[in-house]
Amino acid sequence: MKVTVEEDKCCAAGTCVMIAPEVFDQREEDGIVILLDAAPSEDQHDAVRECVQVCPAGAIHVSEDA
Repeated sequence: MKVTVEEDKCCAAGTCVMIAPEVFDQREEDGIVILLDAAPSEDQHDAVRECVQVCPAGAIHVSEDA
């Protein structure tokens, strides 16, 4: 799995951080997403997929091929 984020689309909702804090964080100054792990371990895959589904801005993307 390869994770990418579009910072310019992020609305700083923080849902991804609550669901997968090992993979996502937020910048202190504006809450924009920070990708901590672009290739998370398999035990994080379900949480990351959930983040993709619930992101209100559609800023998180996953490629299952990687």
